Amino acid sequence: MSEPPTWNELLGQEVVLDLASQFVCLGRLAQQQGDYLLLAEADVHDLRDTPTTSREQYVVAARLHGINATRRYVWVALREVVAISRLVDVMAE
Repeated sequence: MSEPPTWNELLGQEVVLDLASQFVCLGRLAQQQGDYLLLAEADVHDLRDTPTTSREQYVVAARLHGINATRRYVWVALREVVAISRLVDVMAE
């Protein structure tokens, strides 16, 4: 098993932000500024919009087919983030 990435290694990588709400954010981690993370080429997905798709299914689909970016940039409040991981670390099988 490989070592987990450091915070600095996450910068510039495609990441998954699991939020406390019914949202999941995917995109390239551009920076952290104060209490916010900036994602570039981002997808902010409301899981209520796809009641037949779970959070895990949505993230695995993004891992296999790429992020469907709907925003150039999005700021996400750190207080909402439950988990962060690189998209390449999502287990697709």
